[in-house]
Amino acid sequence: MSSAEIPIFPLGQVVLFPDATVPLHIFEPRYRQMTADALAGDRRIGMVGVRPESAQEMGGDPPLYPVGCEGFIEQHQELADGRYQILLRATSRFRIEAELPREGGRLYRVARVVELPEVMGDPAEIAKHRARVIAHLEEIARRAMSDSASEPFDTAPLAALTDEKFANGVAQSIALPPQEKQSLLAADSIESRLRQLESALSFHLTARSHSAPGGNETLH
Repeated sequence: MSSAEIPIFPLGQVVLFPDATVPLHIFEPRYRQMTADALAGDRRIGMVGVRPESAQEMGGDPPLYPVGCEGFIEQHQELADGRYQILLRATSRFRIEAELPREGGRLYRVARVVELPEVMGDPAEIAKHRARVIAHLEEIARRAMSDSASEPFDTAPLAALTDEKFANGVAQSIALPPQEKQSLLAADSIESRLRQLESALSFHLTARSHSAPGGNETLH
């Protein structure tokens, strides 16, 4: 696996998975500079989570998790005051090998990274965990419905997804704490990511059942 150097955008509460699309408002001078440089180059930015014990240090250079997700700037708008509105599409996971020292007038962080290809795992195990994740999602939806006449949870869109897009899409959209999402991002295979998703959803369903007598709760 070859390495590359990309600008780094630390994230405090968001974990980005491949195939996700996220709008970002860029206003800090260092990230405005980073965006301008990315737009003048290959439009790539590395999104990396900040370790929770350093979440209050976002104004500096807080320690980062080793695994992040590269994003490609698909759309952008530069505002009159120098801020940017961008639409970032996540492309692939990476592992940070080293952070590079700042040079010249560069304000933002740059790291040397190596891409992490998605390994699938055992097809039978993937199918088993995928089915259980869907069952947990159906239970979450059932508990969230306050009106008995509401439409049941439609699993057809999920069934149409590839295993990789399913695992990453559910991991991106479900409301789990950032530390749990980071663990999902760092999973070494799609099979492992689905197994962790199944376990996390099962745990939170059980916790909600014990804490909410009516069971009419969603994950937060």
